[in-house]
Amino acid sequence: ETPIGLQAKDIMASGALVPDEVVVGIISDRLDQPDMKNGFILDGFPRTVPQAEALDELLKRKHIKLDAVVELRVNESALLNRVETRVAEMRARGEEVRIDDTPAVLSKRLASYRALTEPLIHYYSERRKLLKVDGLMTIQHVPRGINRILAGIRQGDHTAAATAQPGCRATP
Repeated sequence: ETPIGLQAKDIMASGALVPDEVVVGIISDRLDQPDMKNGFILDGFPRTVPQAEALDELLKRKHIKLDAVVELRVNESALLNRVETRVAEMRARGEEVRIDDTPAVLSKRLASYRALTEPLIHYYSERRKLLKVDGLMTIQHVPRGINRILAGIRQGDHTAAATAQPGCRATP
């Protein structure tokens, strides 16, 4: 319900994408809240190098250090297989399949990821911020891998956290 939040709400209601400056403004407002003093996690942001650059500038202005970026590594063919299996299982149970939960839509999303988001891997690797977790581990193991990274950051040891579990590793 902040002014910038309401602006984003209106933009989304019209079906348009919220511009980067509005998203960064929302994040800026949120980082000013008292509960952010002990740290925070941004899930799904930044998605592009310009957004990462805007985030870097915002954090610099606020004197906040970015500890790490966690990449969930996945194999695209395994993702497609998961969607195909899920859709087949849903249809077999007589459930309605969401319009955006199809191999064709996932293929488009993956192409968009490769074009827009994948460059962030290089961006954050160069800054020695990128830590990786095997996103194809079991649903129980992925959060454990992320939690080990976060625990390592709290202890000041990124490499130990990132290598503490199979499938998790720090970049050189």
